[in-house]
Amino acid sequence: MILNKENTLIGFIGAGVMGKSMAANLLKSGFQVMVNTRTKAKADPLIEMGARWEDTVAGLAAQCTVIITIVGYPRDVEEIYLGQGGIIENAKAGTYLIDMTTSTPTLAQRIYEAAKSKGMMAMDAPVSGGDIGARDATLTIMVGGEQGDFDAVEPVLRVLGKNIILQGKAGAGQHTKMCNQIAIAANMVGVCEAMIYAKKAGLDPHSVLKSIGAGAAGSWSLNNLAPRIIDNNYEPGFYIKHFIKDMGIALEAAKEMGLSTPGLELTKSLYDQLAAEGEENCGTQALYKYYDR
Repeated sequence: MILNKENTLIGFIGAGVMGKSMAANLLKSGFQVMVNTRTKAKADPLIEMGARWEDTVAGLAAQCTVIITIVGYPRDVEEIYLGQGGIIENAKAGTYLIDMTTSTPTLAQRIYEAAKSKGMMAMDAPVSGGDIGARDATLTIMVGGEQGDFDAVEPVLRVLGKNIILQGKAGAGQHTKMCNQIAIAANMVGVCEAMIYAKKAGLDPHSVLKSIGAGAAGSWSLNNLAPRIIDNNYEPGFYIKHFIKDMGIALEAAKEMGLSTPGLELTKSLYDQLAAEGEENCGTQALYKYYDR
């Protein structure tokens, strides 16, 4: 069955920096949405848009055709899906489960197997694009799961993003997201070092960005986060604390594969220092503060 707006009730768990915009886009597109968050106040704008509130994960799971989650940490994912009163214990057979949290490949595989044993279809589908991509529905979505399940939920995913690719079996979405985070990690070091170099050289940072952003150095991080650095805007499009979590997952997975990732290790150590100094709730562009001391 291909899902559409008439036959689908989407349960959405998580209304953080990205989740709130993603759920809003589903509502704007005409999907019926039921929401649950740990702090109901975060869901109030969605309820005002027409979302239905459900007090418990179990209650939401029992009613919805599709359940999307985007929460903080793997421990939250495990509790929501596999814990007592969780999704798999309470959802109906035939329900599609889509975890869009950046989590571990092994947990994604466990959820897939647990769901399959109950007649449910689970996919890991982490995203990239930050608050801007979530707001503009231009997210990159990296999916692990079965082809038929992916085909069924693709109309839902198309409301949230533009670059949507099935990468392989369960866990493949999370592995792909680790590739993404490894690339971003080294890039953020480069962005911040370039911007502090421009400052120390007495250059106009806006003018520098016009030149290097259009050349070989251009990247999403440079073109979207360097302007925030220039404006001293360290509000989170993506939290430092969550980036540290992601880098930890990638380092652990790399270790299991016998892979050395010194660039990733260096970047995580810099962010760990920032977090220890109280910057963990800033956006990842706050790495610039490490250099601008």
